[in-house]
Amino acid sequence: MAVCCDLEVDVNGEESFMVDKQKIISSYSGRLSKLFGKSTGGTRTLKVIFNDFPGGAEGFELMLRFCYNNGRVDINPSNLSLLYSAAKFMEMSSDFPSTTRPNLLEQTEKSLQQIGYWTWSELLVTLKQCQDLSNSSSIVEKCMDSLIGRMALSSESSPCPSTSSQDSSGTVRVSCDSRSTESLKTCFVRGTWWFEEISGLSLSFIEMLIKAMASKKFDHGTISKFLFYYQKSKCYSTSGDEKVKTIEVVIDLLHILDWSSIPCKSLFGLLRVALSLNVSKCSRKKVENMIGSQLDQATLDNLLIPSPHGANSLYDVNLVLRFLKSFLQGGIYSIRLKKVASLMDMYIAEVAPDPSLKPSKFLALAMALPDSARDSYNEMYRAIDMYLEVNFSVVVKVAAEVLGL
Repeated sequence: MAVCCDLEVDVNGEESFMVDKQKIISSYSGRLSKLFGKSTGGTRTLKVIFNDFPGGAEGFELMLRFCYNNGRVDINPSNLSLLYSAAKFMEMSSDFPSTTRPNLLEQTEKSLQQIGYWTWSELLVTLKQCQDLSNSSSIVEKCMDSLIGRMALSSESSPCPSTSSQDSSGTVRVSCDSRSTESLKTCFVRGTWWFEEISGLSLSFIEMLIKAMASKKFDHGTISKFLFYYQKSKCYSTSGDEKVKTIEVVIDLLHILDWSSIPCKSLFGLLRVALSLNVSKCSRKKVENMIGSQLDQATLDNLLIPSPHGANSLYDVNLVLRFLKSFLQGGIYSIRLKKVASLMDMYIAEVAPDPSLKPSKFLALAMALPDSARDSYNEMYRAIDMYLEVNFSVVVKVAAEVLGL
């Protein structure tokens, strides 16, 4: 028997489909049923234009297969997100009063309940599909939860990508993905095997995933290592505004972690990149505060950051003063304070010979720390001698101005 095609559907301008409006599509779709009501439309072919159909022509065609196959379609990880989003868009749910027809949304949700049996690769495929689908938040959440669980599980015990599920007795079953390679197994031992694959997600999904990992108490040290890996890999492959956005998101995500778990050296590297890209002032301040909180872990080379363009002095003294302010705001602890004092003595000695360093900045460096920070001022005296030797005339001029001479 010939199938009636009385409705043309334009899907996002990609492709047009001729379908049976009344007997096939409208009987499954609440959206079209409400649009056409009980009208038959006569013999005239009607046309519907969807400009934002999730999954485009591919998603619409999958939905059509379900409708034309009496509510049956093979649902698997590679198409679940497309079918789910199409079902949501077309209102193919239990809210639609056609009780005699199979429910596509319900079928996809039941299939999603088997996510514990999916392989690592299947999870990633589904998650990457969701990046282009606006109404798949529940799938995204479940996929991310499963990914995080497997990353945590593998870092503790398993040497390969695994799937896990719980049977009726409460026993956890773990199975390995046989497609994993020996090199991947080696990476597992280091706890960083997933870095490269996760880096393929969009920036917004990376942000969602890291926030979820942090909320689930995933090791913050491992998270920070991944973020630095991600930042470096993306900076090589992106440019302009996209690179700046990546750096700013990475900084925001690092900022929500336990700062003590973030390597100080890596933060200085990130700061140098941020300064070269002219990221937002807010982002720079976050990095400065994170560095300042563990300034006792810094080295002299870390602090020798050139002054910004247009400044006269050789090194960015204002930046170091901001580090010191952040450090002191975190509370004063004797051992850490003395380490910072020793570091600052070396820094002051390094910048003292700079003829462009203003007396006010030199004095600010010398007086930034409390008296209890130093057991001896010998190094400070040497730095003062060096500064006066190079800048004596400037100091005399400033003194004369202060005294009104």
